[in-house]
Amino acid sequence: MSTPSDASSAAAPSTFDESIDDTVFDMVSSTASAVSTTAPSRFHYREDRGVIWGEYTGDTVIVGRFSGYRDRDVLHVSFVHLGVDGSTTAGSATSVVSRTSDGVLELTEDFVGPDGADHVSVCREVRA
Repeated sequence: MSTPSDASSAAAPSTFDESIDDTVFDMVSSTASAVSTTAPSRFHYREDRGVIWGEYTGDTVIVGRFSGYRDRDVLHVSFVHLGVDGSTTAGSATSVVSRTSDGVLELTEDFVGPDGADHVSVCREVRA
């Protein structure tokens, strides 16, 4: 049985309000495809007053670009990239920004893949 003191000690949902300007992330997992552990897709994020943009390369991507906006800890972006097989892929994605217990930023992204199915990928901050 819970008591009022139990309810007040429950963790409130947190939001991430820090800028991610000039932050680099590597993809670590994806339900859409296998992720290279030696040369994963690397994303360079820029941010200015809630506007998000950047680029990505690596793994199966020669070059990719994205832009969108941020609403607290949620990023909404549209993207397009050129794959190593010569194909182009375009779409949109929603990512939640969080911080792991060891302080590293993490993006958990929901998107629809070229196969039309819903997918999830996870990217982690690259620290020097």
